[in-house]
Amino acid sequence: MTAIAHFVAITCYVGAAALAATPFARPVGAPVRGVVALLAAGVIAHAAGLLEYANRVGQLPLTGLGPSLSFAGLVLAATLLVVELAARDVSLTLIAAPLAALPTTCANLIGLVPGLEPAGARGTWLFAHIALSFVGIGAFATAAAAGCMYLVERRELKSRRFGAIFRFFPPLATLDRVNHVAAIAGWLGLTLGVVLAVTYSLAYRELSVLKVVWAMGAWLAVSGIALGRVVGGWQARRAAIYSSVSFAAVVVLYVAFRFAESNGGGRFL
Repeated sequence: MTAIAHFVAITCYVGAAALAATPFARPVGAPVRGVVALLAAGVIAHAAGLLEYANRVGQLPLTGLGPSLSFAGLVLAATLLVVELAARDVSLTLIAAPLAALPTTCANLIGLVPGLEPAGARGTWLFAHIALSFVGIGAFATAAAAGCMYLVERRELKSRRFGAIFRFFPPLATLDRVNHVAAIAGWLGLTLGVVLAVTYSLAYRELSVLKVVWAMGAWLAVSGIALGRVVGGWQARRAAIYSSVSFAAVVVLYVAFRFAESNGGGRFL
């Protein structure tokens, strides 16, 4: 059941991205309702699969590599769905839907094997940290996707090529607003997640240097965007470049640390 639900969710995410790309193939309007319907179906199937998993193993899908990757994909897809519904625009789906499908696919291939679950208040503390961190990363990814699209559309406008990108992408001001709001939401989620992680480590004397370095790197990256936009008065182009590059760096750092700790016998999430 869980594997089938994940397959359905992945198919819906990829299908939504493909449907969102139809204006590039022929001069038609963006099929907003169809894309939103596919995204919603994918999120529902994904959530149903994780609920079945949680009921079967008796714990939330927040520990273990496979369950955590799947939960990350669900958070990103749900965030994308909320943004697209609010904006009534589906161009972000081109980037964010494949991003949601990727960790979900990896989770399905790896297998949803639960990790060790702390009991009582300790478990609640740990789960709150993980959930908030995933929400922050999901918002950070949304800011990066909006930033990438802003840069692409800006380049098209400067070159005076008014093709499919110009017809399909939302106005630059809309992409800038999504980048701004998502950066603030990412900062809030990661800040709360990091605070819970630090206090958890101090309280229970559990510390992973690589996890701390990666978490602080992600927090500093999204904090830089939030502070730049709120305090530094960053213009849209600068924020778009920083969010895109910094998110890519966080992903590369995660892959590197995951590889390093797995070779050393550790379990970097």
